[in-house]
Amino acid sequence: MNTNASAPFSTPNFVNEQHVPWEAAGEGIKRKILVYDANLMLVKVAFEAGAVGTVHHHEHTQMSYVESGTFAITIADETRILQKGDTFYVPSNVRHGALCQEAGVLIDIFSPMREDFI
Repeated sequence: MNTNASAPFSTPNFVNEQHVPWEAAGEGIKRKILVYDANLMLVKVAFEAGAVGTVHHHEHTQMSYVESGTFAITIADETRILQKGDTFYVPSNVRHGALCQEAGVLIDIFSPMREDFI
């Protein structure tokens, strides 16, 4: 039951991650859409070592937190190696991608929500 009636697209105010199923998001990549409303979305993305988040762009602003693992993150023409505790920011419509060097998890935040994910 959705207890957050403030948005046409939204999740309950409280979500137990154990009840959210993983969904395939590419070879060696899976994600859990944890919480969202029309303006904001939080997604957990797990990568196997060697998995590639293909370079792409979208209208959404994105911020990501490296929960674990090691990633080569490319934003526009710059690539940096990021590890647990690091973060990155992707402005709207800027090309970006990821190469997972050591299996890990990214926590992605999108604004507005990614309607294409639901």
